[in-house]
Amino acid sequence: MNGLNERDRRALTLLLAAAAIAMAVHFWPEDGAGDVVEVASIPQLERRVQRLRQIERSIEPREQVRKKVAAALTEREKGVIRAETAAQAQAQILQIVRRVLRAQTPPVDLRASELRQPRRIDEQYGEVSVQVTLDCGIEQTLNLLSDLGGQPEALGTVAVSFDTANPKQKTVPARIVISALVPGKLLPKKEDER
Repeated sequence: MNGLNERDRRALTLLLAAAAIAMAVHFWPEDGAGDVVEVASIPQLERRVQRLRQIERSIEPREQVRKKVAAALTEREKGVIRAETAAQAQAQILQIVRRVLRAQTPPVDLRASELRQPRRIDEQYGEVSVQVTLDCGIEQTLNLLSDLGGQPEALGTVAVSFDTANPKQKTVPARIVISALVPGKLLPKKEDER
């Protein structure tokens, strides 16, 4: 600094002071930008540890209950018809009905079948139905209804109606509506659910 005149020394001093202020402003932490470290006393920390241990102890029983409920739901949903579309689910119901009809003694012929309109039960499940028409004896109809209820799929008889009996063949024309549960994703959502 010996070769500098008085004016240059003063300018250099002011420049260094301005640079120090600029660096302090630039690198100074902003309000709220840093992490706030809470200073807690030992009793507060002990209470917090106790509370966390209570929460930890309550997690395992809840997890066990959740697993039991999930297993029970899986067991109950075994009878739900699994298909990609509602029409495929109805076709599965018809296959089951035909299988049960063939197993009757003597086998029962299916005269006609009609696919009914699927309907949504709730957000998770829907119902698909088929109506079958057949001629058989009244005891065969009762056996058929019993056998349909004994299938692994959860089938239900919604309606049974009988027409005038044929006295020569001792048969009764019957119309049976059979339904089953399907996953709700197979059916369109109701207008109020959208």
